[in-house]
Amino acid sequence: MEMQGGLEQPMQMVLRVKHPSSLGGGGGDEEEGEASSRSALSVFKAKEEQIERRKMEVREKVFAHLGRVEEESKRLAFIRQELEGMADPTRKEVESIRKRIDTVNRQLKPLGKSCVKKEKEYKEVLEAYNEKSKEKALLVNRLIELVSESERMRMKKLEELNKTVDSLY
Repeated sequence: MEMQGGLEQPMQMVLRVKHPSSLGGGGGDEEEGEASSRSALSVFKAKEEQIERRKMEVREKVFAHLGRVEEESKRLAFIRQELEGMADPTRKEVESIRKRIDTVNRQLKPLGKSCVKKEKEYKEVLEAYNEKSKEKALLVNRLIELVSESERMRMKKLEELNKTVDSLY
């Protein structure tokens, strides 16, 4: 909008300068009109040059900003790449460990069931073993009693027989 306003002002001056000379009829006015139009034209050119300089300044500022933005963009890309590089080994190791944990979990389930089953079987077998051990102990005790009683009875019988033999002589 500024540039448009800057262009309109010199054009209005040119029109004003030409307008009075075309209405009047004197030759002196014509020279004066030409001088004014030259002056208006030089003002117009000066304004154009000023606009052009301002345009170049703005363009230079924009390119300077673009250069800085590009540098910052490169730095940010480098930082992002570094961050991703730092996260990758950890993430891969974490994923690997999680997979191994899942695998071990799958292996643990049947082992746990088998362990519970074996513990139950072990308890049942242990109970049966203990019962048989008690039964054996009772039988061994009974056998010892019987053997002891048998020995005692035989010794008694032998003594009776020995008395009987001694009484014969």
